Amino acid sequence: MDTMGRHVIAEMWDCNIDTLNDMGLIEQIFVNAALKAGAEIREVAFHKFAPYGVSGVVIISESHLTIHSFPEHGYASIDVYTCGDILDPNVATDFIAEALESKTCEKVEVPRGMGPVSVNQFKAL
Repeated sequence: MDTMGRHVIAEMWDCNIDTLNDMGLIEQIFVNAALKAGAEIREVAFHKFAPYGVSGVVIISESHLTIHSFPEHGYASIDVYTCGDILDPNVATDFIAEALESKTCEKVEVPRGMGPVSVNQFKAL
């Protein structure tokens, strides 16, 4: 493995504004996106803001998926971070973009942990 993980940062525009403001639906979309990518879900936490907007996280064994939605702008800020080289974070990101009906999705993939990694760096607790 060349990196410790892969981090996809996505800007999703012109999304379905009703979906962006529906906490239950967004939670379902993110859980399904994690499962579609083959991730193992550990915890799920979402919050609905007043008058609109949703933030949430799906914590997976391999790292996390997050969202902050801005229904008033038809916009969602998405992060999908997977550790290791088995899961492809783009699978989850593309699933989310389709479910949010995003007409414009700009993605950047950032390799994580490319520096020197020493197994002996940490002492036993």
